[in-house]
Amino acid sequence: MLRFLKRVAIPSSGLALLLQGIVIPAQAATPAPAMAPLPAVPAVMSCTLAAFQGMNLSGVADDNGQVSFTAVAPVAVSANNPSAYCSVRGVIGPGASSIVMKLPMTAWTQRYVQNGCGGECGNDNLGNPTQSAGCTLVNNGELVTATTNMGHTGAQGATWNVNNPWAAIDFAYRGVHVTAQVAKAVIRNFYGRSAAFSYFDGCSDGGREALMSAQRYPDDFNGIAAGAPANNMDVQNTYHHANRVLTNQTTPGVLPIPARNTYLLLQRDLPYVHSKVVAACDALDGVADGIIDDPRRCKFNTNTLVCTNNGNEAGCLTQAQADAVARIHDGARSTDGQRLEPEGASQWGSELDWTLYMPAAQGGSAQGENFVNSWLYKTFLNQPFKDAAAQTARTLNDLDFSVAGFMATVASSSMYSATNPDLRPFASSGGKLILWHGWADQHISPQGTLQYWETMSKLTRTPGSFARFYLFPGMGHCGGGLGPNTFDLLTPLMAWVETGSAPGALVANNTSTGVSRPVYPYPVVARYTGTGSTSDAANFVPYTPTAVPDVSTSNLGNYLYTPFLKQAACTAVGGQISCTP
Repeated sequence: MLRFLKRVAIPSSGLALLLQGIVIPAQAATPAPAMAPLPAVPAVMSCTLAAFQGMNLSGVADDNGQVSFTAVAPVAVSANNPSAYCSVRGVIGPGASSIVMKLPMTAWTQRYVQNGCGGECGNDNLGNPTQSAGCTLVNNGELVTATTNMGHTGAQGATWNVNNPWAAIDFAYRGVHVTAQVAKAVIRNFYGRSAAFSYFDGCSDGGREALMSAQRYPDDFNGIAAGAPANNMDVQNTYHHANRVLTNQTTPGVLPIPARNTYLLLQRDLPYVHSKVVAACDALDGVADGIIDDPRRCKFNTNTLVCTNNGNEAGCLTQAQADAVARIHDGARSTDGQRLEPEGASQWGSELDWTLYMPAAQGGSAQGENFVNSWLYKTFLNQPFKDAAAQTARTLNDLDFSVAGFMATVASSSMYSATNPDLRPFASSGGKLILWHGWADQHISPQGTLQYWETMSKLTRTPGSFARFYLFPGMGHCGGGLGPNTFDLLTPLMAWVETGSAPGALVANNTSTGVSRPVYPYPVVARYTGTGSTSDAANFVPYTPTAVPDVSTSNLGNYLYTPFLKQAACTAVGGQISCTP
């Protein structure tokens, strides 16, 4: 399997042309950001279940949510615990949103960080915040952290919201909010003072949760880091995944049940596709290193994958297979040809991870099927957001790709999606947002995040005053991939909130390959200076492209990215979900 090409520097004459329009500040490297000098505060109450059960939290959580603590215990310092902390577990009603917390006993420096969860949640494992490698506060155990299962337990595909409307409401938006409310109240009781600053950090569905918090509850967090957000949830878990599976079949969309159709591409074909894409587009950024800097600039011709064009090169494809590659890259379209998601739904350079959409052998299944079958027919349903009668053996093959079918399928976006671009209340409250995505994300298209950034920027007019957007070349979903994929977002976010130090370049590393790169706020990108190792971040400078690539984010669902699509406020009435507007 092809993983890397030899790194080749572009000749100086070519580099001069490449760097036209470059912007080089006096100091390209970003100094370490400074956070507020907050002293450690010890606990003022005991870490016992009885003490927490005696805590008065009546009226703290929305919807008259009652809090019950189920387990409280001290955890001593160990190899995995840099400071002793109080482990807390409880449940927030009227649904069943869990709250899990770690409260440092003596080392707390007055900051609260709430972690998001991925997939369809259903678990509440409380680890370190996403992409916080090297964060001193994390390494020293100085943060109060918390998370929630968002109203349910169980893996993807479980039918946990049938006859349980609060589970769906908690997953949609309420679970994160009431967890923040309760966690802040617990902090006030446990330490005798409130947190000086509160943060939210999440990726994937955690990124959706992050944007949902900024949009619906602008005062919950001072700073938010939203990674690879699944914020267009209804489209993401229906047409986005379904198209990439169905368009790779010999007769797309008519897969019989229970028989399986024939797949055009199998996982074994992907290394060849990736090798040809990299060969065609890798050096566009000035360095041939196996990483495509901006996939939108790659105009790869899929016909070059066909055997007749390649002289029967080993691994080459048939025309039907090459056309499937083009359709997977292009994205979902309606039956009359209209785009149902942004162009370039599967970015060039991410091909090695397209295993998500196709089986290893004929007769197998693709993981992408599970996302659609779970979302649309088993767990999350549309109008009126729950329909127990729809719990049948239907699959993604029943998904209606007509314009009318699209509109009906995404009708619950006002409840589940976090696409409202109006972050003016969040900005007015002093909130800071770091939005980020990997260019080689195989799950969630970075084009969707670009669409959100574009619409939010137009509406707020001065997004740079409160938001930064980072696109990491070659990085997969929330990490992984061939590019620089490990970094610290939490420290620069905190410095921005606490001392006004707006983040610049973020240095990201890939520990497997030794590659280190600066990643700049969009639209600025990194360019090689022409000297020194191309694996060293110090040898790259910021460059502002003179033109935006002609790859559009516009699609039939543009209306989902407007403040006119009001976010639904939901409650449970008689065992049903009732939403307004």
